[in-house]
Amino acid sequence: MPGLRADFYRRADGERIASVGRYSYRGRPVLMAWGYVDETHCSRHAVNDPVRGWQAPVDGCPGVRFDDGFAVRLPEGDWLRVGA
Repeated sequence: MPGLRADFYRRADGERIASVGRYSYRGRPVLMAWGYVDETHCSRHAVNDPVRGWQAPVDGCPGVRFDDGFAVRLPEGDWLRVGA
């Protein structure tokens, strides 16, 4: 999707490799998801609501949808529409 950017970072953490993905849309931070590279899914994630700021981290991978744009699920279940 044009305007969506993902940056990935890794570092050794003992015997494992920790990883974090930072996602932004048109330069605005939207989402961070992290865990270990040997895991199938994210350990935790946090969403940046433009009104309330960074939400508390929650377990698992974020809910994301691409239909007529890009949206991320907030912790309480609402969808934050990021791009169209």
